[in-house]
Amino acid sequence: MIEVVLDTETTGLEVKDGHRIVEIGCIELQNQIPTSRKFHCYLNPERKVSEKALEVHGYTDKFLESKQKFSEIADEFLNFIENKKLIIHNAGFDLSHLNNELSLIGKKKIDIKKNIVDTLELARDKFPGSQINLDALCKRFRIDNSKRSQHSALVDCELLSKVYINLIDQKEPTLDFQVLENDKPNIDFKNYLYCKKIVYPTKKEIDLHKQYLKSSHKKNFF
Repeated sequence: MIEVVLDTETTGLEVKDGHRIVEIGCIELQNQIPTSRKFHCYLNPERKVSEKALEVHGYTDKFLESKQKFSEIADEFLNFIENKKLIIHNAGFDLSHLNNELSLIGKKKIDIKKNIVDTLELARDKFPGSQINLDALCKRFRIDNSKRSQHSALVDCELLSKVYINLIDQKEPTLDFQVLENDKPNIDFKNYLYCKKIVYPTKKEIDLHKQYLKSSHKKNFF
């Protein structure tokens, strides 16, 4: 199962006020484990960043003016998320901004009713009446968010990938040991909090085990 954890940062809250995207971050998951595949970019929003947004993410107009425009990265972004389930915290916000950007360049919008998991809704169902922002969920699940001094799309994706696994009660993902050696997924285990080291038996241990089974069979037979 291939999924993509996605987050954006913007110039402000509302699309209707003309606000645009300044950063997109995506992390691919396979069987809930982060792979080495990521998509990340800063964008020139072609407008000024609001003061409130600047306080949240810290991306200044000067920093963003030299970055690519959304139209220049749109195809690469769409190829990255194509046919994959999107994991987003407060999906309505991010998708409204993404679909606005796609609409501005004449691209087909992302279907908000298809292959979308909103972790905000998952958290609301799981912990009714509790704080369910990303920081609060990290605290609840004892996930280190110390490097999140300000919002960053890619950092937030890394944290959300861990929060998501806890929300769906899948702390130790099921690994498919039937996969052939040459077809193993390209999984970056060092980025995964809950991964355990896999220890394979040696040839000597396998031979001793076979001998034990033979001797045990003879004893049971007689």
